[in-house]
Amino acid sequence: MSREMLACIVLLLPWPLWGQASPAGQTSPPAGPPVLTLNDAIRLAKINAPQFRIALADAASAREDRIQARAALLPGFSYTTGSIYTEPNSTPTGTFVAANGVHEYLSQGAVHESLSFTSMADLRRTRALEALAQAKAEIATRGLVSTVVQDFYGLIVAQRKYKNAQSAADEAERFLQLSQKLEAGGEVAHSDVIKAQLQANDRERDLEDMRLALEQAKLGLSVIVFPNFTPDYQVVNDLDEVPPLPGFGHVQKLAGRNNPEITAANAALRASRQEVAAAIGGHLPSLSVDYFYGIDANQYAMRTDGFRNLGYQAVATLNLPIFDWGAVQSKVKQAQLRRDLAGLELTAVQRQALANLRLFYDEAQTARGRITLLKQSADLAAESLQLTTLRYQGGEATALEVVDAQNTLVLARNNYDDAAARYRVAIANLQTLTGTF
Repeated sequence: MSREMLACIVLLLPWPLWGQASPAGQTSPPAGPPVLTLNDAIRLAKINAPQFRIALADAASAREDRIQARAALLPGFSYTTGSIYTEPNSTPTGTFVAANGVHEYLSQGAVHESLSFTSMADLRRTRALEALAQAKAEIATRGLVSTVVQDFYGLIVAQRKYKNAQSAADEAERFLQLSQKLEAGGEVAHSDVIKAQLQANDRERDLEDMRLALEQAKLGLSVIVFPNFTPDYQVVNDLDEVPPLPGFGHVQKLAGRNNPEITAANAALRASRQEVAAAIGGHLPSLSVDYFYGIDANQYAMRTDGFRNLGYQAVATLNLPIFDWGAVQSKVKQAQLRRDLAGLELTAVQRQALANLRLFYDEAQTARGRITLLKQSADLAAESLQLTTLRYQGGEATALEVVDAQNTLVLARNNYDDAAARYRVAIANLQTLTGTF
């Protein structure tokens, strides 16, 4: 087969097959490392983070508990069929006096209903526990997002600091070469070369430290995001995009409606109140009703000797508790203690939520205010280094001034990167109380 005919066949194949192995055993080139945005990292973390999945499973389990408690209040339906054979002894009942006959056949449908104050309180308690589990799942979701944001931008900062360290090392090397050249021309003393060499050594050491920090940050995010450990991935650097910060009044309103910690504490208080009601129900009467329809006869037939075997039976039972040696009252006291503790925890959570709201908002506001100032400082430090280097070449500045300008530039750039990441993390922490805005 010619190459032209093979090419035509390949073009006629459906496009999903193009990446499969060719007849000659060749495969398409492998794709590059995945590139993650912040939303991608959050989405993958929600799939792969075990603690988050546990919180979701607890919420789903609480929903099933509520379904089971509701089902306990509804009538139950069942059907029974069978036969009883008793050894005959020439009497109508057979050997056992309690038997209804030698042959007894049963084929009945049954309806059972049981009502009590405790079972109704249990239903309300499971509803509150379901709300509590859902609130905890929301807390886990927002906590996971905050963790991913911190690790994601921590990685970006580590990448930028490594780049800053590379630039500083290159600048130190250029300054070393410049001082050596000027020394050779008799324009500067050998002490300038020594100072430049020390600076180059320090910058090389900083570069190695930044390389190690970058690897650690990359591995830390990988553990959270990917199901299989892999350090081979990239992230989208959007650190310079500064998201807006709403006014405190708007944030306060969102926190009042969307704070999952307060929601969880309220749900826990409602559940503890229903636990008290369920315990009190042990002092109250309970009612059960059973209804049977079918046959219970000596022959498996609807009629026997002109008599109708098919019929119904209803049984109602009222249980009145009299004396239990104080066990029920002890359960009531236990439930009341837990209810009082839940109320105390609610007030504590409310106070802490107000304090955290102010603290997180002030942190975000402070970080946002510093970003522009530190960006300006980094630009000025770069200009200062350039001018100081030119002055050194002209004999108007010392080596110490050049080294100081280099150090100032590295520090200014790192401070700007830290402030930008700090603002992102502060926003994520604030949104653990308010939800997205």
